[in-house]
Amino acid sequence: MTPPAPSKRMPAIFIGHGSPGNVMEDNFFTRMWERLGQEIGKPRAIICVSAHWCTRGVRVTGQIHPRTIHDFGGFPQEMYEMQYPAPGDPALAAELVRRLAPLEAEIDHEWGYDHGSWAVLKKIYPDADVPLIQLSMDIRQPSSWHYEAGKKLAAFRDDGVLVMGSGNIVHNLPEMNWRMRDGSYDWAARFGDYIRESIASDEPEKLVDYESFGRDARLSVPSPDHYWPLLYVMGARAKGEPAHFETPVVEYGSLDMTTVVFGA
Repeated sequence: MTPPAPSKRMPAIFIGHGSPGNVMEDNFFTRMWERLGQEIGKPRAIICVSAHWCTRGVRVTGQIHPRTIHDFGGFPQEMYEMQYPAPGDPALAAELVRRLAPLEAEIDHEWGYDHGSWAVLKKIYPDADVPLIQLSMDIRQPSSWHYEAGKKLAAFRDDGVLVMGSGNIVHNLPEMNWRMRDGSYDWAARFGDYIRESIASDEPEKLVDYESFGRDARLSVPSPDHYWPLLYVMGARAKGEPAHFETPVVEYGSLDMTTVVFGA
């Protein structure tokens, strides 16, 4: 009997997701997300690490039909009525828990799809027909731990699973200047360039130790929730795998919208 053909290795992608309001727009970023979906094709499933699911301990969504979470405020009513009814994948969730060992992880039946996942995937896979699970980030752990956890996601790529992180390299909401839609503070530009250069040269140790970049890092990453998803994707990167950068621009002074694709 002829053995089955090997699964196509899927990319690992970090998405700079920005405002959840992008889901209602046709803009520079959303058109790129739509194009990514067309170029990649449909994976068997998606594992997403979102900036908006930080927990004490590690959790994995395990429902058959996870709910759509509207975790934002001040947007048009239409956004609160949006649904992203992608199926869950309990078998994949159980396998993820197993492969994360010895890290302790639990199946979660309460969380669903927060806007870090669904508001982006609604553009990438608008038919919501690709099984999706979310992996939470343990807020108690250091950056090195999150990078090592990302390494445990790498093997899923060879099983036809898209590994996706969703956040922002620079994410400082209090410093946002609404008059700078297409502008960047100097510190945000310097930190973004430093991170992109470290990614391009495949130096993950610089990404893990991002705080050593000093004041620019402190301003760019006042809290690590939006930065950590990048470390998971870096962990899932194959050694020497080239990086392709999309939309390396800053909005409103302090919101870096860079998307990075490995293995496209």
